[in-house]
Amino acid sequence: MSILKLIAPCKDYLWGGNRLREEYGKKMNSDKIAESWELSCHKDGQSVIEGGEFDGKTLSEYIDAKGKSVLGTNCERFEYFPILIKLIDAKDNLSVQVHPSNEYALRVEGEYGKTEMWYIVDCNEGAELLYGFKHEIGEEEFADRIKNNTLLEVTNNVPVHKGDVFFIESGTLHAIGKGILIAEIQQNSNTTYRIYDYGRVGADGKPRQLHIDKAVEVTDRIPPKYPTTAQGAPENVAGGVKTLLRSCEYFNVNKLEIDGAMKLNADDKSFKSLLFLDGKAEIVSADGKAAAVKGDSFFVPAGSGEFTITGKCEVILSDII
Repeated sequence: MSILKLIAPCKDYLWGGNRLREEYGKKMNSDKIAESWELSCHKDGQSVIEGGEFDGKTLSEYIDAKGKSVLGTNCERFEYFPILIKLIDAKDNLSVQVHPSNEYALRVEGEYGKTEMWYIVDCNEGAELLYGFKHEIGEEEFADRIKNNTLLEVTNNVPVHKGDVFFIESGTLHAIGKGILIAEIQQNSNTTYRIYDYGRVGADGKPRQLHIDKAVEVTDRIPPKYPTTAQGAPENVAGGVKTLLRSCEYFNVNKLEIDGAMKLNADDKSFKSLLFLDGKAEIVSADGKAAAVKGDSFFVPAGSGEFTITGKCEVILSDII
């Protein structure tokens, strides 16, 4: 079957919980699962194919064997696999952090920068996250507030609700708050500059590393530019509702609310990523079918043609335009 089911590598960061294990079927030999990397060709964690000819192989090995045409012509502008998709369970607050731009990250870190998008899958009542600044501040004030532990006095804290969308351009100060479950679509990068971490220590008993000098260099010290809603309005289509969450030069993300049979097409321009957030369904293509349940992730190669998702489910559909 051309549609590949993926098994996600998981991360046990200290702020994580257990919803990904208990509700989404993720597996890891650890006390907690903070993240599952649902679509990844990154060296720090690779998606593994389950079933079929490439069973047990990484997605990167599949692409090497089949050629980059499986990514689509829209991906030719990228040096390597363009995106990374995660589920993130924040039982506790994440560190206050920032990601660099492509230019800075390629020069300093040897990989792409990171622009990302968050879709709030679920959250506790009263949950909030940090998103930019309340007002513009200068570089000297920014550096001083980091040193004096007063940074949180000028950051923009936003109450969140299920279904909210946040677009986090590189350079945007941010932090996921406790009690939030997120689907994150991002550039294929793992470069993060940590600025403030609530005085926590890592597994070795030492304070976690901060990256203050680099953060001061790359942070945009301004209020956020984007609303916390989907970019497009819900659109009734055959088989359900389709909503554009965010489209940019790095990724294009839609939410599909399927109740029936929805036809999709993986043309030669881009692969499709399917992340099932809820419900269950059957995916049928010209050369096979696969069952899908909450927590499943699939890679549909470019050029696979038409396929149908039948069932009652919620899906994050990502591609490149």
